[in-house]
Amino acid sequence: MKEFDHALVLGKFYPPHNGHHHLIETAASRSRRTTVTVLAATSETIPLDHRVRWLAETHAATPGVRIVGDLDDHPVDFDSDEIWELHVALTRAVLARRAIADGDPSAAPVDVVFSSEKYGDELARRLGARHVLVDLDRLTHPVSGTALRTDPVANWHHLAPATRRGLGRKVVVLGAESTGTTTLSKQLAQHFGVPWIAEYGREHTEHKLAAARAFDPAATADGLVWTLGDFEDVAREQERRIRAETAPLVVADNDAFAATVWGERYLGFRPEIFTGTEPDLYLLTDHVGVPFEQDGWRDGEHLREWMTGLFGQELTRRGVPWLKLTEDRLAAAITAVEHLMGQDVARGSRSRA
Repeated sequence: MKEFDHALVLGKFYPPHNGHHHLIETAASRSRRTTVTVLAATSETIPLDHRVRWLAETHAATPGVRIVGDLDDHPVDFDSDEIWELHVALTRAVLARRAIADGDPSAAPVDVVFSSEKYGDELARRLGARHVLVDLDRLTHPVSGTALRTDPVANWHHLAPATRRGLGRKVVVLGAESTGTTTLSKQLAQHFGVPWIAEYGREHTEHKLAAARAFDPAATADGLVWTLGDFEDVAREQERRIRAETAPLVVADNDAFAATVWGERYLGFRPEIFTGTEPDLYLLTDHVGVPFEQDGWRDGEHLREWMTGLFGQELTRRGVPWLKLTEDRLAAAITAVEHLMGQDVARGSRSRA
């Protein structure tokens, strides 16, 4: 039997870090139900739904925990009874949402508040609950949201994998056939000492040829029949590999979106398939001045200009950050990524997944 029936853990979780997770797990270990209330302001750069999703993924296996997010643009003034009442009213409304979702509105009140803040005493008193203070001096997990927003890379080890995936920068290099996407993306990853994700499309082609030769030993790459499903498979596997990485920066050779452009090249129409997340930066390798190298798999030298234009057109249409690389490509790519990494990382992923 748990010590408490219904616990409240309240905060901005901006972003969620291991101190927050320790607090939630502590509350859950002593309470039958734990409502984690994520309160975000409209001025904050990490979207509320991202914080809720990261917390929910991290605590998916924690019994009794429910993550509930809501908007809180009320000012903070611990000396104002009026402001306190606004916050308490909002807190009660969020607790009611959890209780309604559970099918028992009468179960909304809490009997304990777990926090790592001194204001927890007053919040608990106003909710008619007990306050349990957890790691006030941040000795167990010496980290704060402010420190993470200021220097995320130095504090990366304080983040759970779900949050790392959300906050990590994703850079994708794409382009027409034989324009150096593999070479450039590898060089870029090596320069920054970060994970490199190879183009799965090439690997899929090799597997597809092996399967064709199981039917006909004389089959060649030129005779392969491409289907809509092939490009869906490529898109999803490429996205899975990118999202599996949890480093502050990941560089990929192509992504799920690129598979749609390659689909148009081989199918003759733009396939309606999974397009994945939106990386923080696309780098488009120009075909101009880049010799076409035949490696036994390529057949689209005459289509390179069309494909370069199509990539640029679609990237512009999507409204995503992108840069076309022409001269001094590696230097230009490094500069662009350095600028990206210098921006405020606490803006959440562009993911729609």
